[in-house]
Amino acid sequence: MPKRVDHEERRAQIAEALIQVAGRRGLHAVGMREVAAEAGVSLRLVQYYFETKEKLLFYGLRHLTDRFTARVGARLAAAGPEPGPRATVEALLLASLPTDEESRTFHLLYSSYAILSVTDGALAAQPFIDNPDAAENALAGLLEQAQAAGLADPEADARTEAISLLAMAATMGTSILVGQRTPESAIAVLHHHLDRIFTP
Repeated sequence: MPKRVDHEERRAQIAEALIQVAGRRGLHAVGMREVAAEAGVSLRLVQYYFETKEKLLFYGLRHLTDRFTARVGARLAAAGPEPGPRATVEALLLASLPTDEESRTFHLLYSSYAILSVTDGALAAQPFIDNPDAAENALAGLLEQAQAAGLADPEADARTEAISLLAMAATMGTSILVGQRTPESAIAVLHHHLDRIFTP
């Protein structure tokens, strides 16, 4: 009896290969042939599952997002059963900084996707994430929750602070990638701004 193929498992295998190749060579240099070789499957099989490079890139980045979500979840679990708004904000922001190989790849590929989509119409047409404002909304909600509980500056504009924190984390992530600063110095800057927002 022939072995039954798990199609989702096969897609995940190919997505992992994309992430590995793109992490080494950059997203711009990745082709379906290189991904097939990395995954140990035929080019025809990659084309069967994804049809176009854009669909492959989109699926790979969704796969990477799932890994990022798990990473945030692990940080929150380590913070205890009820981490509170500040610990939750920290988990979201710190998980996105390139402090190890996985988070480095995450930051590199997300930044590369955003840049490529500016000039690649087919790539830009792919929905990057279902809700591009999800992180901003989540952070603003956590800051509002902290304000209501008397844990954050009541005069702060939660939406503006959320936007600022996300922009800061993204920019400092890039500065870590290019060797401008260390992960420790970037984390110290984030803590400085969180100390400003959250009251003792």
